[in-house]
Amino acid sequence: MKVAVVGFGKMGMLHAGILNILPSVKLVAVCEKTGLIRRFLKKVVRDVCVVDCVEKLSGLDLDAVYVTTPIESHFPVVKSLYESGVRCNLFVEKTLASNFGEAGRLCEMVRKLGGVNMVGYMRRFCVTFMKAKDLLDEGVVGKPVSFRAYAYSSDFFGLKRNSKVQTPKVGVVRDLGCHALDLALWFFGNFRVEDARLESVVNDGSVDSAYFRVKASSGVVGEFNVSWCVDGYRMPEVGFFVEGSEGILNVNDDELAISLKDGKERKWLRHDLGDRVGFLLGSPEYYREDERFIEAVLGRKSVEPCFETATKVDRLIDEVLARAG
Repeated sequence: MKVAVVGFGKMGMLHAGILNILPSVKLVAVCEKTGLIRRFLKKVVRDVCVVDCVEKLSGLDLDAVYVTTPIESHFPVVKSLYESGVRCNLFVEKTLASNFGEAGRLCEMVRKLGGVNMVGYMRRFCVTFMKAKDLLDEGVVGKPVSFRAYAYSSDFFGLKRNSKVQTPKVGVVRDLGCHALDLALWFFGNFRVEDARLESVVNDGSVDSAYFRVKASSGVVGEFNVSWCVDGYRMPEVGFFVEGSEGILNVNDDELAISLKDGKERKWLRHDLGDRVGFLLGSPEYYREDERFIEAVLGRKSVEPCFETATKVDRLIDEVLARAG
């Protein structure tokens, strides 16, 4: 498979590194608008075409393209890929777009032009969350009644108000909270936002913390707390506390525990769940995610989370912002 990566920042480098060791893949092109990075790449990589715009990827007979640019550029980049004739299988880092409208338009393009598509909600490939999904589907804690979810990091903890540090302009809900939203959709099905509050901590107008309540079509009620200004989270962390009719399930990136009403308890850590991959770069879930996408392309079959699924997250984020005014 001939693959290109658009955007060679942190996520672009990570995916390129993993793709380059998968036996069925050859990284043939990188598209990066920053001249300094392009000059560096041309010096250190061989047999890889380095270009400054996506239109120059046409004619390379690509099988797949990874879009790892900033969120606000996802829609114009994908649109340009299709319009320039690079109509192949697409992997787009989360979130799919900057808003629900853009995400919907990308789905329309895919329906017309076809191809395998996937969005990088990599926590679906974390062993603790995969095990939690299995336990919920098996009804181990009974029928889910309610849940509390969080997505925290310490990236901007302790900064003085209106400091010179700039937070990502897409806001904490789209940047970090999207992972919790995607997992909740995976666990409990569709839901709607009933109430929301946003808080600016670092700069006036920035969205740095959020609280919102939701209700699923199944009747499950939930609440989310999202912030990148919380002490004690050197690495971003997502977690769920789920109350079921027969017990409680607690899960985050590193551990999973259940406590049942009949007195039975069980706890798993990452290493208890076979958290091994063929090549470790970043976190194991990135390898599993890329491997799953490549397998889907080779087999010409659909894969989750696809564009249609990811669009639901963009819809919910828009609902949160609208509810909070």
